Amino acid sequence: MPTTFAPTAFDRWTPLPYQQAVVRYLKQEEPQVWQWAASAQARSEHAQWVRSELLKGTYRLDADSHPDLHERCAQAAARLQLDVPVTLYQAGDGAMNAALYFVPGEAHIVLSGPVHERLQGGELEALLGHELSHYHLWTRDGGDYHTADRVLGAAAADTRAGASHLHTARLYRLYTEMFADRGGCVACGALLPAVGALIKTQTGLAEVSAESYLRQAAEVLERPPGRSAGESHPEAFVRAHGLALWVEGAAGADERLAALIEGPLALDTLDLLGQQRLTSLTRRVLAQLLAPRCLRSPALLAQARRFFPDFEPAGAGSSDVALDAEVAASGGTHEYLAWLLLDFAAGDRELDDVPLAAALQLAHRLGIGEAFEPLAQRQLGLARRSLTRLKQEAAGLLARAEAEHG
Repeated sequence: MPTTFAPTAFDRWTPLPYQQAVVRYLKQEEPQVWQWAASAQARSEHAQWVRSELLKGTYRLDADSHPDLHERCAQAAARLQLDVPVTLYQAGDGAMNAALYFVPGEAHIVLSGPVHERLQGGELEALLGHELSHYHLWTRDGGDYHTADRVLGAAAADTRAGASHLHTARLYRLYTEMFADRGGCVACGALLPAVGALIKTQTGLAEVSAESYLRQAAEVLERPPGRSAGESHPEAFVRAHGLALWVEGAAGADERLAALIEGPLALDTLDLLGQQRLTSLTRRVLAQLLAPRCLRSPALLAQARRFFPDFEPAGAGSSDVALDAEVAASGGTHEYLAWLLLDFAAGDRELDDVPLAAALQLAHRLGIGEAFEPLAQRQLGLARRSLTRLKQEAAGLLARAEAEHG
C-alpha cells in the first residue's frame, strides 16, 4: 500500500460525491434559501466578534514563541495551496483536539489539550492541514460548500425540520470531515502521520502505531459494521480505512467509503438525496411491473399516476438490469417495495390473478421474494399452497394474458 503522496495528490483532492450532490440539490430544489444563505455568507460583521471571543478564551500562539508550530502550519498551508493569514491559539485544558474558526480571508485554528507536545512532525502538519482543509472547502467554488453548510445547519436547528433534513446535515458533516482528513494527508504528504494524528487525538496517547491501527481497522471491516453511527465525525476505523483507500488510489474508493458512512438505502434514515433515490426506484419498479400490455388497465395506470402524474410503463419485454442491482443494495427498502407490489397486485380485480403473478415474478427477480410472499399470503388471505402454485404458473399465466391482449 502506498503511504506517501506525489505532488499531484492535490489534484485528486476534491469534494466528495455526496457533498457535490448536496450542493446541486440545494441549488436546484431550494433556490431562494440558497440565495439567502449565499448572501448571508458574504457578510463579515461577525469577524470582529470571532477575534474578540478567541482572544478572551484562548492563548494566542505567536510565531516568535512557537516557531516550529508556525513552520509546520506554513508547510501544511503551502501543500494545500492556501495563501491566507493563519492565527493559532491554545484553549484551556481538555481532550486533544483542534478546530477552525472561519472568517473569510482569515484562518483561526484553536488547539485543545497537549496537541503540540504529543504530535510530532508530519502528525502536526496533518492536524493543522485537516483544519485548514475546512477553510479550503468553504472558500472554493465561490463558497458553495460553506453555503450548503449554512443551509443544512439552519435547517437542522429548526424545530420544524424533517428527519430527512437532519439526516442530510449529519451526513454532510461526516463527509466534510473525510474531505478534511484527505486534506490532512495532502498537508503532510503521507498516510501514516495522518493516521497517527487521528489516533493520538482520539486516544490521548503519546505513542501509537499507525500501521497497527490500519490493520485493526481492516479487521473491523472484515465483517461490515453497517452505516456509521457518528454524529459529527465518522468512527476512527472508518476514517483510517477511508484514508488508506484514497491514498492507495483504490478503484471505487468513494463508493466503498459511502457504503461505510451511509449504509444501504433505508426508509428510517432517508436524507434528501435518499428521498430522490427512493422516488426514482419507485418509478422504475412500477415501470417494470406494468411493462406487460395486459397489465396496463385503466385502474392500474391510474393508480401509478397517483404516484407520478407523468408515469409511463416500460416497453413490453424490456428489462431494467441496473434496477436489480440497485434494489439488492437497498436492503432497508425491501419491505416498502413489497408493499408497493402488493398494492398493485390487488389493484384491479377484473384482471384476476394476473397482477399477482406479475408481482411475484418481479419480486423474485429483484430479490425481494422473501419479503413479498409472506406479506401477500397474509394480506390477501391466500393459502400457502395456492401461492406456491401461482408462483409456478406465473410465467405461463402472463404469457397467455399477453397473447390474449395482443
